[in-house]
Amino acid sequence: MQQTKKLTTISYVVSTVMAVPFIISSIMKLINPPTVAEGFNHLGLPVDLRVPIGILELLCAVIFLTPRTCVLGAILLTGYLGGAILTHLRMSEPVYLQILFGIMIWGSLFLRYETLRNLIPFAKR
Repeated sequence: MQQTKKLTTISYVVSTVMAVPFIISSIMKLINPPTVAEGFNHLGLPVDLRVPIGILELLCAVIFLTPRTCVLGAILLTGYLGGAILTHLRMSEPVYLQILFGIMIWGSLFLRYETLRNLIPFAKR
């Protein structure tokens, strides 16, 4: 796959679309509407963790959106999603969305960087 301006543009659009839910979620944790406490209680998490988790989530998203640190951001968001997956599995809830987010995050970088495509090769015909 040859790197083109179109692939790069698609990559940046997908990255932005993937970062928006994390940014919204982190802002919600920081402004603390009643639904956040309900969600934390439902998941069995202490409400006191909402601010540190919100800051962590926001930092991961910003690092991911910064071009020079986007790979580090993808690694951090993957870890964050791993925690979310574990939390939801503990509650016997589906984790399809978290898995899809992880695939889309790395997929956006796969489109952008040839070196990443070389690290994760798919069969070529």
